[in-house]
Amino acid sequence: MNKKSSKIAVVTIIMAVIIGIASVFVYPKASMYFYGNKTVSITEDTNFYVSSGATFAEVLDSLKVKGIVADVEKFKAYAAFRNLKQETLEAGKYTFPKDVTYSKVLEDLRQGNGEQETQVTFNNARTKKELAEKIAITIELTADDILKLITDENYTSKFGFTPTTINTMFIPNTYNVYWDISADDLLAKLAKEYKRFWTAERKAKAKELGLSQAEVSTLASIVVCETIKMDEAPTIAGVYVNRLRRGIPLDADPTLKWVLGDFEIKRILNKDKELDSPYNTYKNLGLPPGPIYIPSVQYIDAVLNYEKHEYIFFCAKEDFSGYSNFAKTNRQHERNAAKYHKALNERNIYR
Repeated sequence: MNKKSSKIAVVTIIMAVIIGIASVFVYPKASMYFYGNKTVSITEDTNFYVSSGATFAEVLDSLKVKGIVADVEKFKAYAAFRNLKQETLEAGKYTFPKDVTYSKVLEDLRQGNGEQETQVTFNNARTKKELAEKIAITIELTADDILKLITDENYTSKFGFTPTTINTMFIPNTYNVYWDISADDLLAKLAKEYKRFWTAERKAKAKELGLSQAEVSTLASIVVCETIKMDEAPTIAGVYVNRLRRGIPLDADPTLKWVLGDFEIKRILNKDKELDSPYNTYKNLGLPPGPIYIPSVQYIDAVLNYEKHEYIFFCAKEDFSGYSNFAKTNRQHERNAAKYHKALNERNIYR
């Protein structure tokens, strides 16, 4: 072998060694780098949820199910390359845009950078169970997590309520919270919003009525069940204010429906009026112990700004328009009630 051939052989061996080293140490890193900069598999912006305490394997499965990661093993290898530790995963709701890279997905999950707020709303709730279910729809908490606290006397007392009156703390609105908010933090936020709602002006109006804030909401819960006509709500509120001040039972049909647990009833029977319950406003003077509905801000304000008049009776109009006939005397009321009952009979509505 001449000197030139010998040099070529040495160079060849060196190059082979370099290529071998590169294939062992450089290429895998380069491959992972290029993988991290690739865009994920989704074709539209996608919401993704990481539950509190979820394992890395569970998150990987969810990423695959959502179509964000096509090759789980490759992503797992990339996570190992980036030294991702399972305990560093941040629970929450994330929104990944369609052009997000694998590197960005991993970084968001590790640092919680992509965690998004979600919205909680709870309109049209009657019972605690229904309220808790509506709240839990858009967050990680379950209805049971919420129910456990709002039915606990010691817990509700720290906000100045009992399990019976706690529903009056919930002012219907849309609230921005993190998906993984704790039940305690959520209720503390709602309590803060409740205090903000009850301004000095509203408190003064409640005082003029001779009612506590909880009692105002309880009365509003009856009014909202009596009418869907917002323009008539202050008039109906005025009827109940008159009855309260004169020591007359409220005789509010919605309270009996609440006792019966049947909110579709169109006709209250005499036997219903004998039901043994503190919520029966035919047998008991004053307001029921707590609300029978979560009233909206508009209905709470309708009570605070009740119409001053002399009516002490009202009955649904016989034309089923949703409006009411009002009366100052029992005789007038009986005539109005007779017209409504006749209209019910003509439509074969007996319950």
